[in-house]
Amino acid sequence: MTLRAHAGVARPGGLCEDDKDTTRRIGSVSMADFAQRRRTMVDTQIRPSDVTSFTVIDAMLNVPREAFVPDDARDLAYVGGPIPVTATRQLMEPRTIAKMLEAVDVTPSDLVLEIGPGTGYTTALLARMAEAVVAVEEDEGLARDAEAALSLQEVDNAAILTGALAEGSARNGPYDAIVAFAGVEQMPQAILDQLKEGGRILALFMDGQLGEVRIGVKIHGVVSWHMEFNATAPVLPGFGRAPSFVF
Repeated sequence: MTLRAHAGVARPGGLCEDDKDTTRRIGSVSMADFAQRRRTMVDTQIRPSDVTSFTVIDAMLNVPREAFVPDDARDLAYVGGPIPVTATRQLMEPRTIAKMLEAVDVTPSDLVLEIGPGTGYTTALLARMAEAVVAVEEDEGLARDAEAALSLQEVDNAAILTGALAEGSARNGPYDAIVAFAGVEQMPQAILDQLKEGGRILALFMDGQLGEVRIGVKIHGVVSWHMEFNATAPVLPGFGRAPSFVF
């Protein structure tokens, strides 16, 4: 698949559709207001967090976060905290997403597996940076919402698949990069097996209330991990630590 410019998702140097049509509105907020909020988000949350990647900043400036949150949370789309999307799932705060994107360093030739895309915002960001994205979501309601939002944004190089998160999508791999914008306590071997030799995998490893974003690289079939920064998020279904038994 090839990446092309979509309505409302301008390429670098151009204007977003939001900037050109100030009469369009979502609820009580005009599209131009949301575009300004995106710029403010980048200037006050992303750049001060030492995110310098041009492709990451471009994606954060041009993908409309408000299109991927619940209707009653659109006014909060650009605040500095996470946004709940179900009782147990959330959309991470922009700062953490941007820092994770910079760490995994997605390139235009990459095939990316995303685990737990939720409403599809991070899928849209990845799709802007990669050749193609395969996103696996086991919550059927979230999968439908993500498909609808991506379709409205005309993202044509990403596929939302419904299935168990911990199984990934081996039939579409192996992948240059694997990303989970959520908490995990352990990474299933089935996911690690879908990573290409030399590929990168990124996730937020939780230990109680504390978490570390770690990136792993597969060399000679073994994934070696190192820490990037601290963050926190709910643990994805199927990624909890197996209970230990004491006799």
